[in-house]
Amino acid sequence: MTDLNHYKTLITARIAELDARMHEVDHELGEPMTADMNDQAIDLEDDEVLEGLGMAAQKETALLNHALDRIADGSFGICKKCEEPISDARLNAVLYTPLCKDCAQKS
Repeated sequence: MTDLNHYKTLITARIAELDARMHEVDHELGEPMTADMNDQAIDLEDDEVLEGLGMAAQKETALLNHALDRIADGSFGICKKCEEPISDARLNAVLYTPLCKDCAQKS
């Protein structure tokens, strides 16, 4: 049986970690550019990477919030497709997964 409190703790900790990362990205993106053109080119490339990291963090946060919703409604740990239990190994690897390993591989 899946320990929902354990996963809720892991998920909320991961959301807090991602939130801190998003704040760091926002801070870095808010830094003024240097006057040197070569440095500006590097800064622009860095900003693109930071924006990608920020978007990935936002997406993962949304998926984790959906997982918290599934914990609240009692469907966490049950595959959305086959309705079989999702293994703890899979849940530990992908906290927000709505699918068991077999169904995820078929998708």
